[in-house]
Amino acid sequence: MSTSKYDYLFKYIIIGDQAVGKSNLLLRFANGEFKEEYQATLGVEFGAKNLNINNKLCRIQIWDTAGQEIYKSITRAYYKNCACALIVYDISNRESFNNVKVWIDDCKVQCPKTVYMILVGNKSDLDKREISYDEGQDLANSFGIDFFETSAKTGQNVEELFNHTAKDILRNIEKGNYDLSDESCGIKEGFSAGKKSLKPIHSEVEQKKKGCC
Repeated sequence: MSTSKYDYLFKYIIIGDQAVGKSNLLLRFANGEFKEEYQATLGVEFGAKNLNINNKLCRIQIWDTAGQEIYKSITRAYYKNCACALIVYDISNRESFNNVKVWIDDCKVQCPKTVYMILVGNKSDLDKREISYDEGQDLANSFGIDFFETSAKTGQNVEELFNHTAKDILRNIEKGNYDLSDESCGIKEGFSAGKKSLKPIHSEVEQKKKGCC
């Protein structure tokens, strides 16, 4: 009988406007890859990766959601039962930054109360910056959440982002801030050797064609 290869499973979602680089953040983290050509996500995409955090193997299960309004009714279903929400904007796109509040408000309504939210300014490799680092930090501070700037293209701060969030979630588990018997918190405990394992999770990024024709 197969056994679990992790101590905890954390469910993440990535939200934000269209074309801010959500899919490439997932692809960079899960597979170490980057796609130059832009292709809109149809519904959701999925990926996963294990991280060793303080001698605990944590399985990060990530759902990348479409930014288009037409998919909102589909993607909101993935807000449920998540441990962490990455709210992403493009540092070269002022509109995507202005819409952050809408995404955070949506997250507050749709996600569990225990969700760990973090603001992410992506595409930091670009020269045509419209939003300064300080603006991003100030906005995050106004919501009481952490902030990272990343580049999915170069990989800058991508691994650090996921490590940082996983460490904070694990720290809160150890403090007893989650009820792990409640699936809505987006956290599951793994099983030790010899016990029945959780349902296997694919390690590769998969396209979930929900709502597309």
